[in-house]
Amino acid sequence: MKKASVFIDTSLITGQTDDRLFSSFIEHLGRAVYGGIYEPDHPDADGQGFRQDVLALVRELGVESVRYPGGNFLSGYDWKDGIGPRDQRPRRLDLAWHSIEPNLVGIDEFYDWTVKAGTKIMGAVNMGNGTPKDAGELLEYCNFPGGTAWSDLRRKNGHEKPYGIKTWCIGNEMDGKWQICHLEADDYGKKARETAKIMKWIDSSVELVVCGSASSDLPSYPSWDRTVLEYTYDNIDYLSLHHYYENHGNDDDFLSSFVDMDTFIKRVASTIDYVKTVKRAKKTVNLSFDEWNIWYQSQDKDHDWLEAPAILEDHYSLLDALVFAGLGMTLVNNADRVKIACLAQLVNVIAPIFTQNGGKVIRQSIYYPFKELSTHARGTVLHPVVRSETIETCYGDAPLLHTAAVVSADGRELHLFLLNISRTDSQQVSLNLSSIGSSTLTSWMQLSGPDLHAVNTFEHPDAVVPRMLPVDAIGAEHGIYTIETAPLSWNSLTFRL
Repeated sequence: MKKASVFIDTSLITGQTDDRLFSSFIEHLGRAVYGGIYEPDHPDADGQGFRQDVLALVRELGVESVRYPGGNFLSGYDWKDGIGPRDQRPRRLDLAWHSIEPNLVGIDEFYDWTVKAGTKIMGAVNMGNGTPKDAGELLEYCNFPGGTAWSDLRRKNGHEKPYGIKTWCIGNEMDGKWQICHLEADDYGKKARETAKIMKWIDSSVELVVCGSASSDLPSYPSWDRTVLEYTYDNIDYLSLHHYYENHGNDDDFLSSFVDMDTFIKRVASTIDYVKTVKRAKKTVNLSFDEWNIWYQSQDKDHDWLEAPAILEDHYSLLDALVFAGLGMTLVNNADRVKIACLAQLVNVIAPIFTQNGGKVIRQSIYYPFKELSTHARGTVLHPVVRSETIETCYGDAPLLHTAAVVSADGRELHLFLLNISRTDSQQVSLNLSSIGSSTLTSWMQLSGPDLHAVNTFEHPDAVVPRMLPVDAIGAEHGIYTIETAPLSWNSLTFRL
């Protein structure tokens, strides 16, 4: 058995979580929209064609905001194609995903869906073949009360009140050569700056996210981020960063992905702070990690022009869920700079929710850590002092015990998350809460199991689910608890303070 120690003091504060840290993403890609959230012929569809079984699972996740409509799709999308009478909307080629877009769902329908799902929209404007003028018109359509051509058209289309979308992405991954109308850093920086000016002139309350590097693997990283910020720093509020992880055959490296994510975040934050210093700026631009997940890109396959093809539909294992949990904890641990984070994506496409066309819906393994973090990781993020053995990985030394600790907004509970990435050994954790005063362990949820490759299926939807462990016999001696975490387990503990 390995041994580790964790000391927690409520005066050691990292920052406060923004509720948008627990957001997600729906793109017009594969079966995310058509066959995912929208399937009018499904027996459980409502009057607008939205699957109510999917809506129920989204509400259960507690998703704060949903980034929409893309993604790579965004860079070739004309939002005007998705409004007005459905029988008059054009069918278009979606060059980003080699698909047919029927435009049966647009901004109006998606707004209605978010109201039913209990979430909000994180909007996005096209910086590929779109223009700053297009972006301003979309914002006017969505947010202006009335009395202008675009706002009155929204009212004519059935929505008297404005949508009040307050967070917007200015494009998507514009440093990527795969992007429709890819731009170099100087060109994007100028275009994004002028777009931001127009949008804030229309609605000064909006917060804007400018595109950072799509990946730390690109040769333009991090100079892209620096250049774009030098053009836009005074006009925007967040810099985006994206990263996906997959298992390339070494489980220890995969389980240690949280180390790489943490390094990535800190390097991008340092780039922002460099530009802040150069510009002698007072405000701090923060981070929007608006695409993150496990994604087996090496397994993606080509397809011909289809409407809502079944693509990018990864089936997640217990191992994937453990890695996912570690990534989610890292986002929480960087809440001082990461204010927005979007799990990409939400339904069917590399997603926690998976559907059958015309049939059932299931929770994938990654559903559970997202739900647990969304439920219990909102509040004041602490900085635990941790002693743990390490292992050598491609990302450098990784602690066998990864931790995150959050005090609830009302100050009555401490939520502690422990990820044991040791493949063979339990870890006896000496948890010191003596500086906090009186505390009681009230619940312990654990995600683990004998088969790391188990996945949830329609036939066996509960192959990977967390279980509650008994806590009645676990007490503290002088404020110190002894917690034993199983090998390859993710643990969520709640203490009443």
